[in-house]
Amino acid sequence: MNQPLVSILIPFRNTEYFLVECLTSILNQSYKYWEVLAVNDKSTDGSLEIVQEFSTRDKRIKVFQNSGDGIIEALRTGYTKSQGQFITRMDSDDIMARNKIKFMADSLLKRGAGHLALGQVKYFSERGISDGYKRYEKWLNYLTATGSNFSERYKECIIPSPCWMAYREDFEACGAFKPDRYPEDYDLAFRFYEKRLKCIPCDQVLHYWRDYDYRTSRTSEHYAQNYFLDIKLHYFLRLEYHATKPLAVWGAGNKGKEIAKNLLKKNIDFYWLCDNPKKIGKEIYGKQMLHYDILKTLENPQSIVTVANEMAQNQIRSFFSACGQKPMKDYFFFC
Repeated sequence: MNQPLVSILIPFRNTEYFLVECLTSILNQSYKYWEVLAVNDKSTDGSLEIVQEFSTRDKRIKVFQNSGDGIIEALRTGYTKSQGQFITRMDSDDIMARNKIKFMADSLLKRGAGHLALGQVKYFSERGISDGYKRYEKWLNYLTATGSNFSERYKECIIPSPCWMAYREDFEACGAFKPDRYPEDYDLAFRFYEKRLKCIPCDQVLHYWRDYDYRTSRTSEHYAQNYFLDIKLHYFLRLEYHATKPLAVWGAGNKGKEIAKNLLKKNIDFYWLCDNPKKIGKEIYGKQMLHYDILKTLENPQSIVTVANEMAQNQIRSFFSACGQKPMKDYFFFC
């Protein structure tokens, strides 16, 4: 079987405590036709020296300085230097399962262009994993097991950022790392969906995702909730929204308010719904809160639901089902 070159992009900044494990897990891969494009994003610790030492031992590991600032610029820098037919990325604080690259490369070779290879993930931490991360891991792996990741694209990031692989031509068609939109992994997941890449099911854990207090996703402002909501609304309006249909926003919590503010800024009219008697009839941002029963009177509405409570979500689904409305067509859960 043909064994194409796999380009592994690794931006790194101040991860000296984890880089040895990360790079060793790549050197131990059963698949040998790879190159690492490691990009130093202004590290102030010993990270650069560690990667350079690995590079002297194995010429497949190439080291560069970020031509800009931040993870998106670092990914661009590495990508411009890459030569592989297959593209993937890796976080500098994580660990690969030994068969990760082979499994994903073989999956792409078997299915061909137009597909996205994925792997299941497992969080690990010296202090233990929080319930939130456990739920996210279970949910993400459930989707990956069946390749149904895009079916819940507006809830959380449905593609694990360090555990995907694509043909270079597909990656280019999706815009590669050109957009400046954060979180960059969630934005890329939507672009994979937009270009109709098909997720290849995977029932194996291929990536070990490290959690610790100062990891980027915990500390950077670019991974705050409002950034995720901005991306969700951006792609909803671009890919799902029909201006001829009435739009409704269900929920008046923080997420509902953020969505409402953004729609008002864009001069997009909408009905704002809830089931809280204390809020119905009142105005927020100049919009009157209405009882959700008004949906029964609207012709072919589209609804954004920002209610997070699972029991309430089940009740909302039952309501939409009774109205003959379909998920991911007529209504979209944003949490």
